Amino acid sequence: MPRCRALSKWPAIMVAALLMDGAISRPARADALVILPGDFQLVGTAARQRLVVAHQIVVESSGQPSCTGEVTEGVELFSSDPAVVRIEGLDAVPVANGVASLTARHGDESATVSVTVSGCERPWQWSFRNHVQSALTKSGCSMGACHGAQHGKNGFKLSLRGYDAQHDFDTLVREARGRRIVPADPARSMLLTKPTGAIPHGGGLRFGVDSHDYRVLSEWIASGTPGPRDEDPRIARVEVSPSQSILKPGMRQQLLVTAHFSDGHSEDVTRWVKFTASDVGVAPVDEQGQVSIAGPGECTVSIWYLSLVTFATVTVPYEHSATPESLATATGRNFIDTRVLEKLAALRIPASPRATDEEFLRRAFIDTIGVLPTAQDTRDFLADTSPDKRDRLIDALLARPEFVDYWTYKWSDLLLVNSEKLPAPAMWAYSSWIRNQVAANTPWDKLVRELLTASGSTLENGATNFFVLHEDPTALSENICQAFLGMSIGCAKCHNHPLEKWTNDQYFAMANLLARVRTKNGPGEGNRIVFSDTSGDLVQPSTGKAQPPTPLDGTSLALDDRNDRREHLAAWLCSPENPYFTRAVVNRVWANFMKVGLVESVDDLRKTNPASNEPLLAALAQHLIDQHYDLRALMRAILQSETYQRSSASLPENAADQRYYSRYYPRRLMAEVLLDAFAQVLGAPSQFPGYPADWRAIQLPDSNVASYFLKTFGRPDRVITCECERTAEPSMVQALHMTNGDAINQKLRTAGNRIEQLLAAHTPDEQLIEEAFLAALARRPSDEERGRLLEIFAATPDAERRAAVEDLYWGLLSSKEFLFNH
Repeated sequence: MPRCRALSKWPAIMVAALLMDGAISRPARADALVILPGDFQLVGTAARQRLVVAHQIVVESSGQPSCTGEVTEGVELFSSDPAVVRIEGLDAVPVANGVASLTARHGDESATVSVTVSGCERPWQWSFRNHVQSALTKSGCSMGACHGAQHGKNGFKLSLRGYDAQHDFDTLVREARGRRIVPADPARSMLLTKPTGAIPHGGGLRFGVDSHDYRVLSEWIASGTPGPRDEDPRIARVEVSPSQSILKPGMRQQLLVTAHFSDGHSEDVTRWVKFTASDVGVAPVDEQGQVSIAGPGECTVSIWYLSLVTFATVTVPYEHSATPESLATATGRNFIDTRVLEKLAALRIPASPRATDEEFLRRAFIDTIGVLPTAQDTRDFLADTSPDKRDRLIDALLARPEFVDYWTYKWSDLLLVNSEKLPAPAMWAYSSWIRNQVAANTPWDKLVRELLTASGSTLENGATNFFVLHEDPTALSENICQAFLGMSIGCAKCHNHPLEKWTNDQYFAMANLLARVRTKNGPGEGNRIVFSDTSGDLVQPSTGKAQPPTPLDGTSLALDDRNDRREHLAAWLCSPENPYFTRAVVNRVWANFMKVGLVESVDDLRKTNPASNEPLLAALAQHLIDQHYDLRALMRAILQSETYQRSSASLPENAADQRYYSRYYPRRLMAEVLLDAFAQVLGAPSQFPGYPADWRAIQLPDSNVASYFLKTFGRPDRVITCECERTAEPSMVQALHMTNGDAINQKLRTAGNRIEQLLAAHTPDEQLIEEAFLAALARRPSDEERGRLLEIFAATPDAERRAAVEDLYWGLLSSKEFLFNH
């Protein structure tokens, strides 16, 4: 393989593009030779460290090195003292205690790292907790498809991914009369004969007799099968090298993973890591941690070892004709644009130009208040020549009553306002509470705190209905985490979470914070009284004991503490120091305006699903904290950004971008907004049973309202706290409904509608056409559209004039331009 110098032509392009917005001042170091993972230690005679020689640059703005390609040919490695550490291929091997340096030479370049060797004077012993469990997990034995399944396989059950070391030790050594282990002759142990294929094994060949895993297991058996001990070193953190890479298609990059333990020692654990690529179209990764670059974009490789997760980012700039000058033409207005442009520059993706006034007007109305601008709104905005008219429009939208309608509806989806699960009076109280919070612009942290600590009557304090909907403490805990932290912890109910750090103990400790919430009947229909009891605990099934009530990453309460535990939970959850709470709501708000969440989907903020632009998500979260959780201030910053105000029309160089916001991403109007838009344009309100005749769909407090259109076009049922309940997926039923259904056709025929009013006023053809376009599309017709329509109207007999106008409106309302926000 030829020498990899990935940035031989990228640095000038990237640096020039980053300089456009002051992102960096200059590269601190370009294309330096390095040995990864840097300085390291080898503890014990069995330790090994894989070495990778690569080139990297360091950008001063972040201070983070980025690998630009692994060097695999023509490299010479030397040890300054082979009596301390020697080189075997690409591995550093300990010989005796001491300190030595390793040097790599490649042509006229060189790099050096320091190595500390210790523990060679002690007999080596494999740790069941840290080594045997790792080998069993990497081989797949303790995974969900094998013996880590809920009921195991063929009477042999291990804990999922080895989360319960004591259970697995007892299963291997003591269960089945000890026949799985033969201490006197390790090679005859079923733990080795089955996975190596010496005897039939339903799981097939898992490792060979010459493998490192075989050595670990056989030597552990030969040493007397020592079990897990309380004093065993525990995993503290994992580190990956390189954590960031900038590469080109066709290149390869080996990842190295170092585990740091509670006793201060570290180990190369690359061989036992579970690697997962977020986008195999960019950078698939094999089981050994070697990344292969397949195409342009950005990919995150998740690294899972024992109970911890970290990740590496691989950036592959697009290979197109964009120049530093073309990348630098994009302008930025606020901190959002700075972070977005940095990412686009790194990927060499040019930004689309600014949206027209017509596009911005319609887009901002729909995304902010869920209604279309009227024809007069559009005329006024287009006639305004002041440079700050977009900012004034944004402020006006944030202050309109429709803003309260729209965001009450959005948060009602999240909080599951639904008369199928709540009596009607309670449902109305719950919805009214949410509406009052939105209308008062209650800071998000205060809103959530009041919700989580609510007590009293469900009719007098609507927030208490949240607890009526989720009376079981485990379900309540799961919904709180999903709604306000953007994460699912349900998997940890049975075992340690396979994709996150949450353990089974943490799950029940969190749920125990809610075990004392009680309800009782109150006077009046649908009235329940919510209160906090002073006793009672949730028992963890696996231990038969209650876990001390503890927020996921917080401090514990004493089991005998008689105060309302929800106060402790709310204080932890709503704190600015909570790394999940602020990011979760920021991501939801961002997705409302930008279609695609920085973390997608918005309910899935686990560490193994990182943001497409982590610096931007962090900056938005900090902005919300600085604004004291004022969501309108956050929305204003998003709406004012050039990122939001870009055209949805793609350039040849950014057409493939779906995650980095080089343009505005078109999307179909949500079901309720779409139905209201039909009603607004045609002046024919929809009718909902039991509600006033002029109510819009977005004003409905309840999702349990019969509407074939809303159901067909993806309205959520508000049964579970998940964004997946709402769908914008197209279907044949939707297409047929647009053609033959009542949503448009009935409104076209409604007496006294907009069409009838225009015809009764003898509106001239040209004015009638313009009115229709302004009302539906927030723009005037083009010359070609106007000319063709005038010809049609001129040839239409008076008796068929209404039918012609209805056809015009039907054509506009069923067009892609109308159905999508763009």
